[in-house]
Amino acid sequence: MTETRVPRGGKVRLGALAGDLRVERDSQIEVEGALAVSGRARFEGDAEVRGDMECGSFRSEDGTVRVRGHLFVVEDLETHDGAVEVEGELKARHVDADRGLTVQGAAAAETFDVGGRLEGAQTLAAKKVSVGGKFRLAGKLTADTVEAGGSVDLREVDLETLEVGGVVRLAGGVVRSSIEVGGKFSSDAPIEFGKIEVGGIAQFHETAKGGDIEAGGMMSADRDLTFEDLEIGGLGTIGGNGKGRNVEVGGRFTVRGSLEITGKLEVGGQISVGELLTGNSAEVGGTIEARKAVFASDAEIGGAVVTREGFKAARISLGRKSRATGPLVGGRIEIDTRARAEDLYGDTVELGDKAEARRVVARRVSLGEGASAAEVVYTETLELKAGASVRSPPQKVATLPAFPL
Repeated sequence: MTETRVPRGGKVRLGALAGDLRVERDSQIEVEGALAVSGRARFEGDAEVRGDMECGSFRSEDGTVRVRGHLFVVEDLETHDGAVEVEGELKARHVDADRGLTVQGAAAAETFDVGGRLEGAQTLAAKKVSVGGKFRLAGKLTADTVEAGGSVDLREVDLETLEVGGVVRLAGGVVRSSIEVGGKFSSDAPIEFGKIEVGGIAQFHETAKGGDIEAGGMMSADRDLTFEDLEIGGLGTIGGNGKGRNVEVGGRFTVRGSLEITGKLEVGGQISVGELLTGNSAEVGGTIEARKAVFASDAEIGGAVVTREGFKAARISLGRKSRATGPLVGGRIEIDTRARAEDLYGDTVELGDKAEARRVVARRVSLGEGASAAEVVYTETLELKAGASVRSPPQKVATLPAFPL
């Protein structure tokens, strides 16, 4: 096969070429119509192609090749210690650029494997994208898998998986399977995902809907958040409503709207919900606040319960020296030693030693040593241990009054 050679520092005009093209260092090619190379195009060192280029395959070594037009490669584009800059569109079967790739137009290939930096001004479509450093794209990204060792800054995405070692910023879109980020993740527009795991901070600035969410440090959602299981190592906030299955937060958790879960709520510190809080069970080490809270099963609170309309569960357990503001309604209510509560409504209510309550309404009531209540209404039994007291005479009735909630 014939070969056309451009010598070092050469300036030539080329159009259609049969065979291969070899371009040496510091050369310039002025294109007549389109530089159409039927065979292989090989660049050695820095070079510039001023116009559109087509070739069977493309290879560059030890430099940067600038194509001031479109670049269409039938087979593969590869560089060895080199980079490619394309001012127009780029199409190839496979792209392997070890130092970097910049494309101003739309880019498409089966795979992009870039060792350094990948930048695009428009859309990019591929099956797989792998970037060793930074990946930045101004248009929509459509791919199966994306991997980046450094940081990623993208607009709309349509992906199966996204895995990044550093920082991710997305405008929004869909990641159907999984997102894994070592550092920080943020989305600026509505996003849907299968599951997401972030080592540091996760931020959703618009509505977000997905499966499991795991953040090692902090998680914040400015608007509504829908999930399966939510696990946060430190602090969490939802500016709108939250809806999911299980929630586990190591520190503090704040929800401005309502939080509806079907499973278990576990919070090591404090949880504050502006409106309705519902779930199956709850275990909170500190304080739980809500307009109203309803749990189908057990609720164990170590610190305090603060509600405006009441807290309801099949079984409620308040820890030692805890506090409850607002009515507590449950099948069984246990108030531990030196805890204080207001109104208690249940099937069975037990006050521990030196615990205090304002009003107790239940079938069975037990007050521990030194415990006190302002009022007790019951239907079956009342047990007062040593030093326990009821300020108003206890009332045994045939039927209990209606409970709140």
